[in-house]
Amino acid sequence: MTRPGRRARERNPPPSGEIPGHRPPPEAGPQDGGARITAGERAGAETPRGGRVERGTPSELLLPDGRDLAWSEWGPQDGRPVLFCPGAGMSGVLGFGTDVLSERGLRLLALDRPGLGRSSADPGKTYGSWAADVGHLVDALGLRRVLGVGFSQGAPFAVALAGAGLLDAVALVAGQDDLRAQRHLLVPDVAGMLDAADADPAGFEREIARVAGADWLWQVILTTAAPVDRVRYESTDLGPAVRAALDDGFRQGAAGYARDLVTALGPWPVRPEDLTVPVHLWYGAQDTSTVHSPDLGRTLADRIPGARHTVLDDEGGALLWTRARDVLDALAA
Repeated sequence: MTRPGRRARERNPPPSGEIPGHRPPPEAGPQDGGARITAGERAGAETPRGGRVERGTPSELLLPDGRDLAWSEWGPQDGRPVLFCPGAGMSGVLGFGTDVLSERGLRLLALDRPGLGRSSADPGKTYGSWAADVGHLVDALGLRRVLGVGFSQGAPFAVALAGAGLLDAVALVAGQDDLRAQRHLLVPDVAGMLDAADADPAGFEREIARVAGADWLWQVILTTAAPVDRVRYESTDLGPAVRAALDDGFRQGAAGYARDLVTALGPWPVRPEDLTVPVHLWYGAQDTSTVHSPDLGRTLADRIPGARHTVLDDEGGALLWTRARDVLDALAA
């Protein structure tokens, strides 16, 4: 059973009323000038613990080189767009703040980076190629006044979009820091990853692709999570939802994640000092992740011109979901 998707806005609509290159997922229903979805996908999917992951509308854009760029979206079609760069290994099936988007007039588009979820692999993926892909999406949908959010490993990928001039403002939530500038504060395991990626980036990428998977990364998240986060992951719907996003993120295997990791361990796409759009850094004081920010964004806030820096005493690394209203309100202000 299928139903039409919602009409997407276009900068210069062609006579047919369709977005060039914008196509629905496989087995989609009748088209209404934009993306098509299956009713089952839109309603949600069962999680291993019997909860439900409320999925957004899945769509795909055919890029000029023949690859697909996929995303899921929530909120009003005419809302102000918010491009979401999810965390490590996660696809865009897990949004945030979806219950407040309509009242705030926001449209959340959670992006699948190449090789994750439904986006085609790009073995040569860089921050620059990622920004170019998303630029095609912004043009195809005619998006204006675009905002961005990067969570965890998604933070430097959101910075890449800001540096490419695609965003008017960006929030980095429990974001991975510019780790190379913080090497003296890193735990040995993370410093060792930087060294390994420097010594043999291709070999490091192959090894990560060999050992990584949804189960593996989920265990990494649980073992490095703060107690306040672990309770949420293990006793609320958030844990199954994150796990479902990992399962979807690794649906093509681990190569996409491995490429992301090597990229994120390298230099930031833009020097923090060179960012020219408003940046809001959000961290939880109880966050114990070793790959977010070793000083909860303090050095980063000093380096980014005019950055706003919020550290919440009672939060850990999952504050994107527990403080979604605050993040969105501050971003759209």
